[in-house]
Amino acid sequence: MEKRFCSYCGSATTFAIPPGDTRSRRVCPSCGAVHYENPRVVVGCVPEHEGRILLCRRAIEPRRGYWTVPAGFLENGETLEAGAARESWEEALANVSIGTLLAVVNIPQACQVHVFFRATLATPDYGAGEESLEAMLVEPSAIPWDDIAFPSTRYALQHYLADRDTGATPAHLTTLERRLPG
Repeated sequence: MEKRFCSYCGSATTFAIPPGDTRSRRVCPSCGAVHYENPRVVVGCVPEHEGRILLCRRAIEPRRGYWTVPAGFLENGETLEAGAARESWEEALANVSIGTLLAVVNIPQACQVHVFFRATLATPDYGAGEESLEAMLVEPSAIPWDDIAFPSTRYALQHYLADRDTGATPAHLTTLERRLPG
């Protein structure tokens, strides 16, 4: 077991069930701080332009060389939509308009939750960002299904195409609008 240290006092932490809790957590025996380790959120989108979908071939592990949609870890202080748009720029040099929620996929074995949105590119401008070997706009019939990096990406793409084919996502829902009280 790797040794971890308390972010408050620097002492080595141990696993214990804190009072009032039901799960084993990292606890500092010196100062009593409980260090919660919760799932990380991955955000991404399925960007479309004139019927074609933007895919990126990964330049990093895991699954280097495999195809995915632009996606990555949400940053602190960032909305889900802003994170998905940022990842599109970082991985595919693409400016996207984030649309409606597409899919939420639980990945408990990786301690992650993946959140995907529909998205559009105003123009077909894109390229390979630092984490991508290449990027391409593909017709749905040309999606390299055998080389898709992750099951959650496959699920998001399949769900996106099924919605599009059945008309489940009308054009007027392509932009997410927020109405805040006040």
